[in-house]
Amino acid sequence: MARFDRYMLSQLMMLFGFFALILVLVYWVNSAVQLFDQLVADGQNLSVFLELTALTLPALIRNLLPIATFAASLYVTNRLSSDSELAVLQATGFSPFRLARPVALFGLMAALMTGALSTVIEPIANARLAERQDEIARTATARLLQEGQFISPVSGVTLYIRDVTTEGELRDLLISDSRDPARADTYTAARAFLVQGEAGPQLVMIDGMIQSLRQGDQRLAVTSFEDFAYDLGSLIQDTGPERRRVREMPTAALLFPTPETEALTGQSAGRLVAEGHERFATALLAPVGALIGFATLLLGGFSRFGVWRQVLFAIALIVLVKGIESAATTAVRGNAALWPLSYLPALGGFAIAAVELAAAGRPRRWAGRRRA
Repeated sequence: MARFDRYMLSQLMMLFGFFALILVLVYWVNSAVQLFDQLVADGQNLSVFLELTALTLPALIRNLLPIATFAASLYVTNRLSSDSELAVLQATGFSPFRLARPVALFGLMAALMTGALSTVIEPIANARLAERQDEIARTATARLLQEGQFISPVSGVTLYIRDVTTEGELRDLLISDSRDPARADTYTAARAFLVQGEAGPQLVMIDGMIQSLRQGDQRLAVTSFEDFAYDLGSLIQDTGPERRRVREMPTAALLFPTPETEALTGQSAGRLVAEGHERFATALLAPVGALIGFATLLLGGFSRFGVWRQVLFAIALIVLVKGIESAATTAVRGNAALWPLSYLPALGGFAIAAVELAAAGRPRRWAGRRRA
């Protein structure tokens, strides 16, 4: 690799790491605050918060890497242009395509990182995150002890708690149990406590009553009690495996779907194949951002007024590519047979960068002809 290639690539990688770190921290803080509030309300500890936060990072980083790639390409190209380094290289005969070689290599490295996240790491993290969220949802504190809400943990049962104190005391409790077709029971209590019994969690209610309505003759029986234990095991038991979301499935399972995969996700084979190709297409947007940022600034040349117009034009081109991506995604999700359109945004971005690089070399050729 030429010395210039190593120099420019080192600058790109350094700025890429800086912008990626800043963007990840900004977005992570916003999402972490919401997650922390939710987990604290559910009674979870700090270790659960750290684990869930770590599992959300791959998706966050994957979304931000193309932006960091574009920002690094703009910044480094602007600095090289301001220091006249690009002008010196162009004067020695370097063509725009030759100057773009380290940028293309940088984009390829960013694409490999983004691809590893989108096709391997992110699905594994999403699957683990779904498992942990299901485990938390099955705990009594997260599933049942939610104050001020009517909760239906299983069909036929409704639970309401007016208030949960810091000591774990439940106040003004109501349980409606109509799972038995012949009878509907309503439990009310002024106070209650959640305890762990030998057979599972139990709700010990104090100062309440039971209203039993027989469906046959519509007779109502009322029983008052000082304390009563209600078994919660049937409300929080494992209901068996649920359908998995597509983003939790391995990429190979999407590209080569089986009937079991279709049944597990509830999606057709064509839809699964389209989702798998979208993961690869997303990785290609990283080199697109790098090349468009470099080519657009190279197209403008040196100006005492700066390169803000070229920067705005580069941003507009990225917005155009994202618009193509949105349209292609909508079309593919509407008709999975159109999955090749997933690669249209990347191909369009590469075409834009190639046209800009070709246009950047034309003025020099024209100038050479005029001198001749």
